[in-house]
Amino acid sequence: MISADQLKRIAAWSCELNEREIEFARAGIVERSYSADEFIFMRGERFDFWTGMVSGLARMGIVSRGGKETSFTGLTTGSWFGEGSVLKNEPRRYDVVALRDTRLALMDRSTFIWLFENSVGFNRFLVRQLNERLGQFIGLLEYGRTLDVTARLARSIAALFNPILYPGLTPHLQITQEEIGALSGISRQNANRCLNQLQQEGLLRLEYGGVTILDLDRLRHYGE
Repeated sequence: MISADQLKRIAAWSCELNEREIEFARAGIVERSYSADEFIFMRGERFDFWTGMVSGLARMGIVSRGGKETSFTGLTTGSWFGEGSVLKNEPRRYDVVALRDTRLALMDRSTFIWLFENSVGFNRFLVRQLNERLGQFIGLLEYGRTLDVTARLARSIAALFNPILYPGLTPHLQITQEEIGALSGISRQNANRCLNQLQQEGLLRLEYGGVTILDLDRLRHYGE
């Protein structure tokens, strides 16, 4: 169980719950830490938790039978993921690996299902979350097939600033170029080249240990 204050800090969706629902939610959540490069879970595993990022950074993706990695999206502080697998009660269809030391909030499936069946506010959040996630993956499919590497990287960064999927982010993103490359599915060297191009065009500013976004709208539509 976590405290009510901790739930408020790590879960933006909790503001839509009443007091009884908050008590039920926090009773079903524990926190767990993962080291950098550690798999949180692998495709095909049962992981019966709805999961929130308390701190750190993780990558959602898959590895093909031939060993080729494909990144779907990054997971940053404040984001919650895996509601589809929990609702369908099925094994995970993707891998999630910590890119740096990461701490997660894990809500057990019985608590999630209780909120799903009893909380109007929780269901409003889930509809928004699932709709945004669908849009995110449609966009991923589109730019993965039609855009060059710089545009793909620009869209990958912009995707981390979805206010519903990643609440509370500021214009400065604490992330290394190696991590950006991992989220974009490209090498660190290519990420460095693309980031410098985006900086020259005035879309972002490279800083020690991160980037500051200067023009989010242009990043979102880069390559059109």
